[in-house]
Amino acid sequence: MSDPLFATADQAGYVRRFTRVTEYIYAHLDAELDLATLADVAALSPWHWHRIWQAVYGESVVQTVKRLRLQRAAADLVHSPMPLDDVWPRAGYGSAAAFTRAFKDAYGLPPAEYRKSGSHTRFTLHFAPKGVVTMHDVSIRRLAPATLAVVPHRGPYMEIGRAFETLFGVLGARGLLQPGLCMKGLYYSDPTSVPEADLRSAAGIVVPDAGFPVEAPLERAELRGGDYAVLRHKGPYSDMRPAYDWLFGTWLVQSGREAADAPVFEDYLNNPREVPPTELLTDICLPLK
Repeated sequence: MSDPLFATADQAGYVRRFTRVTEYIYAHLDAELDLATLADVAALSPWHWHRIWQAVYGESVVQTVKRLRLQRAAADLVHSPMPLDDVWPRAGYGSAAAFTRAFKDAYGLPPAEYRKSGSHTRFTLHFAPKGVVTMHDVSIRRLAPATLAVVPHRGPYMEIGRAFETLFGVLGARGLLQPGLCMKGLYYSDPTSVPEADLRSAAGIVVPDAGFPVEAPLERAELRGGDYAVLRHKGPYSDMRPAYDWLFGTWLVQSGREAADAPVFEDYLNNPREVPPTELLTDICLPLK
């Protein structure tokens, strides 16, 4: 059933407006993002637009901005040499202490320890002395083909979140959000050989039935059926690189199997708006010949 907030609204108009807001937030994470400014970006009434936004996204704009800044900070800590004294102001906090409290609440570790361990503690052993190897459970599953409705993304994989924000804004505005939607991220490019700015990926959901409308800005994508190696990852999205390295560099070369000519995809088993980052569950799915 459609959300009554959108029952008589120009859905395409709301999609365009909220897409502008999402893009503005990503482009101005280092700026002051007050509700009045974002209302201007959305070209909607400052009295009502945020109520509509929260109904669509399930969180306030303040929560969205905080979550995205902390997500970027986690990536800065794990994947860059940026000094800690530069990380917390960039994340929008007035002091190192306030940032440490917020980061620990979200990620389970204080920032310095998070950086020292290389990521969330579940992958600490990846950075242990030479000869110590972390093993992961991998299952081989035969998956059926599936049709997806996706929003394409071009650029760093850690920024695919903006495509998911757009995806859920579109679905919410069209009254298409429903329990049990299967969220998936498709990753078409090899990040070891393609420049970050040129990486191609897509944020999507499995189309639940033949009558589900896939209209711009959504695109249709087909997920290959067949055998997949599936590694379940628990923890923040920024922690997944070691799991990928192990899956490709250790498991695959020892498995007797070969990777198929099809994209890797991630199956997101819970929602970052509903669980803390340390409890996120993601199946990394590698297609096999």
